[in-house]
Amino acid sequence: MVQFLRFATIRFGLAVFTLCLVSFIVFSLMELVPGDCAERYLAFKNSQGAQISIADIEAERVRLGLDRPYLERWTSWILNAFRGEFGESCILRLDINQLLGQKVWLSVGICLGSLLLAYAIAIPVGIIAATSRNPFLNNSLRLVSYLGLALPNFLLALIIMLFSTVMFGNSLTGLFSPEFRDAPWDWARVKDFLGHVWLPVFILGWSATAFAIQTVRALMSDEISKLYVTAASARGVSGRRLLLRYPARHALSPIINSLGFDLNRIFNELPIVALILTLTEAGSLLIEALARSNDQQLAGAIIFFLTGSIVAINFITDIVLALVDPRIRHSILG
Repeated sequence: MVQFLRFATIRFGLAVFTLCLVSFIVFSLMELVPGDCAERYLAFKNSQGAQISIADIEAERVRLGLDRPYLERWTSWILNAFRGEFGESCILRLDINQLLGQKVWLSVGICLGSLLLAYAIAIPVGIIAATSRNPFLNNSLRLVSYLGLALPNFLLALIIMLFSTVMFGNSLTGLFSPEFRDAPWDWARVKDFLGHVWLPVFILGWSATAFAIQTVRALMSDEISKLYVTAASARGVSGRRLLLRYPARHALSPIINSLGFDLNRIFNELPIVALILTLTEAGSLLIEALARSNDQQLAGAIIFFLTGSIVAINFITDIVLALVDPRIRHSILG
């Protein structure tokens, strides 16, 4: 138990270090971009007809704390971030917690829902594809997985929107109906949300499912042919018990370890799908903060949430993998 706790502590420390390192890289890259956030904000005000002087820019930099050394600003920000305080967006002049609000959580929820859908389908289908001797079934599953890899998510979104608009007069855009968009959360709003969110979850899970099916199928095909499976079969273990106890148990360990990677890949596809479906999410805010306004605190907060989600998933999967895979558990416990 002491060794396992040491293993969990080391993994947790690496997760926190990764989170700090990613935020430091984001801040460093934005520091190298010519023109800080104060200059860009006042340049925008100047384009609206306001008269801006160099003294105004310096005063704004002092107000935002941009006159302090870079490392001091980042250290203060990351310590506050771990307490859930992300400061103020210098461009939008809003508290970041208030600005992001439910946007980040909705984005993370959509991505996690897509990930769960992908693996809920891919694991049983991949096992069937690897063990079935029916050529029609195998070819059909292979065709579906190839189609999922070849058809981009944004094109699938456009096809579904076009079909729904022509057949039902509803484009299926947005996450809420107009009357629930700014309403407080209650059961009626939850039902309305569930009635809309299934589409982005399905679209984002489309390619992830196809990729996971191919992975599960390849891993299962490799494990089934190994000697320990043949030995178990010779001892009288057969059917579903043989599959789940031996090849599936070992084949799914790499799948568990890749959950964080797949979540990151789904989140990378979210902004394009969100643009097509006009969803409420944080991708557009991140692009605005990184590419246009150089808003370090806003970009850092969004990246912090995203990286935190991925790091948390990786940490959990490391622990789960150590519990379910005897090879890893024995390497830890000796």
